[in-house]
Amino acid sequence: MPPNQGLINIESLENLAPLQPHLDNDGSGKIRCAILGCGMMGQEHISYISGYDNLRIDFLCDPHQPSLDKSVQVLRDFHQNDKGNGNDSKESVATIPELLSKEEDLLEKVDEIDLLVIASPNYLHTASLLQWTRYDITILVEKPVAVSKEQHDKLQALSREPDCCARIWVAMEYRYIPAISKLLSLLPSIGDLKMVTIRENRYPFLHKIGAWNRDCQKTGDTLVEKCCHFFDLFRLITGKEVKQEDIRALAQRGLNYRHEKEEEGFGMKEMNYEARRRPIIDAAYVILPFHDSHDNDVGDDFKEEKVVDGESSVPSSPTIGCLELCMYAEGSRHQEEIIVTGTKGRLEAYLPENKVFYFKRPDLDEWNDRSVPPPKECVHQEVFDCSDVKSIHGITASMPTHGGYHYCSTAVEWYHLIQCMKEYKNGGVWSPHVSLLDGLRAVEAGLNATLAIVNEKNV
Repeated sequence: MPPNQGLINIESLENLAPLQPHLDNDGSGKIRCAILGCGMMGQEHISYISGYDNLRIDFLCDPHQPSLDKSVQVLRDFHQNDKGNGNDSKESVATIPELLSKEEDLLEKVDEIDLLVIASPNYLHTASLLQWTRYDITILVEKPVAVSKEQHDKLQALSREPDCCARIWVAMEYRYIPAISKLLSLLPSIGDLKMVTIRENRYPFLHKIGAWNRDCQKTGDTLVEKCCHFFDLFRLITGKEVKQEDIRALAQRGLNYRHEKEEEGFGMKEMNYEARRRPIIDAAYVILPFHDSHDNDVGDDFKEEKVVDGESSVPSSPTIGCLELCMYAEGSRHQEEIIVTGTKGRLEAYLPENKVFYFKRPDLDEWNDRSVPPPKECVHQEVFDCSDVKSIHGITASMPTHGGYHYCSTAVEWYHLIQCMKEYKNGGVWSPHVSLLDGLRAVEAGLNATLAIVNEKNV
């Protein structure tokens, strides 16, 4: 079960071991972590950090005391679960991290932090990065890294600054979902990629403190807040960049959340007039054309016909993508679907089913009579069950395997982040799976898709 789904009774913190001093030279060899933002994603990270012997959490920072209390409970619960699973190398009791309510107080502890997790509300990510990247630490920052063009441009400039000495890894958990990882490994089997469709059918946004996720100014709107994961996957799957200026989109607003306007204790009354007047996007279609990342000629969609060995070749056509988002589809069989079609076959990944279907197109010998549809026996199908996360990712080391909110993908993300930190410590180059530039590319697609909707009045 995800760390903060269901009712958790916050018991007295006196049952936990007293706070221990945080010493640089304590000889533990553990990576000292701090969590900035202890809401749903912060708690998910806490649950997985608790499952790795070489990590420890020294600081929790959040202005909302109930979030801090719940995070301590999650830390204790998952620490005890790991003990029950035979992980006897851990201490017999959990240690309470130092609890802070202000980011500036946490910043004063920077010399006692090896790894900072930024999981605060989206609109705060850029400001935190601008402060913390001046220090020689590793930063795992949740998506999106920015929610506006202004924030995007500040981070783009930051990446060129000599004073930026932190090592940044942008959290894109969807890359590590077992079924998506399996689909990625099978891409060579389907020939040249031509179409990518990503569909999410889900429930509306959950309640957040102060209703910040209902405010376009604080989220960049839904296509930034929710869909950065998907725009990142489009780039990862195709190996190509989006033609940003050619993005097209349609959207719907105002279908969800109307009943929340007068709710007490949720924060809707704290929202400004503009946030109330312009509701966030509830559903959308986004069309994405791609070009090769090294191809600066945006207009070169169709190559000229070439002659090879006396025979003309078919002109190549561009790769195209489609994102479909519906946030009032709680009853859907699949919450996420990723479908990739190439010249030789097709791959389909379904969640939460966590399976991948591979279809091979019949060749001319198998389907020789083209006046009728292809016989069923000549369309080859293979199904891959991706329920064993360690097997799918080829991980033999011990790691936490509870599902969380992202099908255990956050645990895999942490596994690779730890490996990356080890390589860097041993003299290697910092090579994050998801760099700040990757995070900014995903934001660009979300902002431009939203802009396309506004400019063309496609709502």
